[in-house]
Amino acid sequence: MRYSRRYIVFVNLCAAVVSIFILAPFAWMVLASVSQPADLIARPYRWLPKHLDLGRYSDLFAGRGSDVVASFRQSLLNSTIVAGCTVVVAMAVGILGAYAFAMLRFRFRRVTLIVFLTTYMLPPIALLIPLYLIMSSLGLLDSKLGLIIIYSSYVTPFVLWILSNYFLTIPAELEEAARVDGCSRMGALFRVMLPVARPGLFATIMFAFLLVWDEFLYALIFTSTPNAQTIPVAIANFTGRYSTDFGLVAAGGLIASVPPVLLAVAFQRYVVGGLSAGAVKG
Repeated sequence: MRYSRRYIVFVNLCAAVVSIFILAPFAWMVLASVSQPADLIARPYRWLPKHLDLGRYSDLFAGRGSDVVASFRQSLLNSTIVAGCTVVVAMAVGILGAYAFAMLRFRFRRVTLIVFLTTYMLPPIALLIPLYLIMSSLGLLDSKLGLIIIYSSYVTPFVLWILSNYFLTIPAELEEAARVDGCSRMGALFRVMLPVARPGLFATIMFAFLLVWDEFLYALIFTSTPNAQTIPVAIANFTGRYSTDFGLVAAGGLIASVPPVLLAVAFQRYVVGGLSAGAVKG
């Protein structure tokens, strides 16, 4: 099917407009991160700074300045550890659970899956006090292990829902053929199902990582020192009591966006196919 020139021009124009709206905040963050504080509060606003100031980046990477600035690199490491461990736990549990929900037939299978999804749909503020009491009794407050346990509890239902629907899109004959050839259920899962489900796996890994990387409320409540604080909390600490360096906040936000962007670029070819296939069947 061939499209007319007008249609192609219209589609490209719409794509350009949408791209501008999406990328404009990031462009402003880049300019704000290298602008002088006077340029950020000048009226009228100066879109192009007179002098580029890269001192904020050197402070963040070198750990100079106030305590909150010096702890930025530690927070970046904390976020990487917490997000990575949470994804590993959620995927390990979610893959096995999703395979069972998709391929096995047992009573209350659908109801059980909906119950898991309901826990994910609950507002985080509703679980805050019970989780705080549990973490306090276990001595896991202000620790990366505590955050990993908490995040795993609500990322795992998301993984279960996405992967179970994705496994339903895979023909059951593939598993049956593997079972006929002598594979056990676990053998069929790892040798047949997972290679076929690779797009859904990568898409789920990326979105599970983003859920943890961007989470702020639990990280704010359950951590109190730089030893366990994550990137969103570290950036929020840049806001002072009487003044705020918006350029420093912008610089921290840009640095914090690099790992998710790299992950999205690496997995981008799997995202559309994985999510669209996983969202069709339910």
